[in-house]
Amino acid sequence: MTTIAELSLSTDEFALAETFQQLPALEVRVESVVAEGPVRTVPLVWFSNVGRDDLETALETDPTVEEYRQLLGDTEDGELFYRLTYTEEVASVCCCVYRHGGTVLDAQVSDGQWTLRLLFPHREELSSAVSDVEERGVRIDVKRMVEAGQDEDLETTAALTEPQQEAIAEAYRQGYYDVPREISLEELANELDISHQALSERLRRANRVLAGEQLDDPTGEMATPD
Repeated sequence: MTTIAELSLSTDEFALAETFQQLPALEVRVESVVAEGPVRTVPLVWFSNVGRDDLETALETDPTVEEYRQLLGDTEDGELFYRLTYTEEVASVCCCVYRHGGTVLDAQVSDGQWTLRLLFPHREELSSAVSDVEERGVRIDVKRMVEAGQDEDLETTAALTEPQQEAIAEAYRQGYYDVPREISLEELANELDISHQALSERLRRANRVLAGEQLDDPTGEMATPD
């Protein structure tokens, strides 16, 4: 069933990182994102709280921006509308979404975080896309998820993604949580054929989700070691 998900990434690890550093009051709203070929990602972006000269000076020196072109001048709301072309480093993250059948519905920035709203034909494709992004060393959090037709609003989910389920199940089976540990993080990463960093992030998020389930359940009992 079609799945809509809301993901967050740090601005420091994604598009326009240096532009935001130079222009901390900048507001961004992505109108649409299209892929041109395997590595070219072209978003149409509204910028506000900035003048044209300051914006273009920042875009010119931003290593995540390959090209930019203004499509509309100042609107009545003081917004600027641009067509950007991202460099391959940023485009490769977006292509992880496209490669698994995903579509970027919209994207916004707030409090140092990109929030991407994505649509996938199947939930499994979302999990595969998240895994691909993590393999590139980019930290990504699945904040909300809902299957289309269930609710117009995204509902917070405590469900683990499939990669998180696999990682935490294998970690348990291999004795990673034993005292002393039966397997190191590096050895476990080799077993799962993923990077050390990707596994560390995956386990961290899985543990946070499971801890959240306990904390949100007033009747749940927290297990304690002897």
